[in-house]
Amino acid sequence: MSRFLEATLALSLVATPAAADRLGLGRPALTEEIAAWDIDVRPDGQGLPEGRGDVMTGEGLYIDNCAVCHGDFGEAVGRWPVLAGGQGTLNHEDPNKTIGSYWPYLSTVYDYVHRAMPFGNAQSLSDDDVYAITAYLLYLNDLVEDDFELSRENFAEVRLPNEENFFMDDRDEVELPAFTREPCMENCKETVEITARAAVIDVTPEDTAARERRAAAPTAEPAAEVAAATPEPAVPAVSPEQVAAGEKAFRACQACHKVGEGAKNGTGPALNGVVGHAAGKAEGFKYSKAMAEKVETGLVWTPEALDAFLADPRGFMKGTRMAYGGMKDADQRAAVIAYLSTFAED
Repeated sequence: MSRFLEATLALSLVATPAAADRLGLGRPALTEEIAAWDIDVRPDGQGLPEGRGDVMTGEGLYIDNCAVCHGDFGEAVGRWPVLAGGQGTLNHEDPNKTIGSYWPYLSTVYDYVHRAMPFGNAQSLSDDDVYAITAYLLYLNDLVEDDFELSRENFAEVRLPNEENFFMDDRDEVELPAFTREPCMENCKETVEITARAAVIDVTPEDTAARERRAAAPTAEPAAEVAAATPEPAVPAVSPEQVAAGEKAFRACQACHKVGEGAKNGTGPALNGVVGHAAGKAEGFKYSKAMAEKVETGLVWTPEALDAFLADPRGFMKGTRMAYGGMKDADQRAAVIAYLSTFAED
């Protein structure tokens, strides 16, 4: 018998109290030791510690501890899990399963963050930190307002949208009989048809529409004609190369903002026609209080204003719901603005 198997057998023998007593090994676990391991949180709130945390505190903690893997907006980096968005996609061929679209209980969020996050430094967050990060994740999924505070007292009041679509495991009654009966070996069905095919994932198809937009992007336009066309600030001419660079840079924004034909509001507003037009015009989108105040002052998204906002969203607009830390490269910001300028207002 190998040493590995011997060690495994020995561990299995001392795993039970009876074996430990018989072999004279180990001792009963202390109450304090059991409590240190008993940290699970249940859907009814059982197991929650005392504490509280608000959205704004959670934003800072999230950026410091979570954004490197899960993205500034919960959109994920690389193959790390997506945490926000995805509402209305569960019936799609490739659903986006997030806290706001799929998860059944808020206790699952708190428990996982408390138990396993941040990656590589698990259980380093205080109870108040976990409450705050959980509150911020709710905010990223448009489930609470920016002044929300989560605590043990109001935790059970928060219900996730997909809760009712989960049900008790009934496999012992439904599936087990089907898999334990005598198997059919021939002529089991009258007809056989293909109902689904394997999808190739992690492949970005060529965007034909985007390529056509780049080809048709304006290279010059007389200033007099621009001024006559609209009373709002003129949008400067852009080159196809700059638009292409902007399309690539805009991928960092796509988790929250949509553009193009049929673009709809998501975590952030759709951005068709944003360049050179008044702020806060996306129909049906619920803007933050900070944005509403800017709209009242007559903010217009000129290229200069957009550049300042993209460089430092929270510095430009204190209290903004935009969690993005800012696009530091000036050329990249200019390219994104050029790309956005190619989308007309719906």
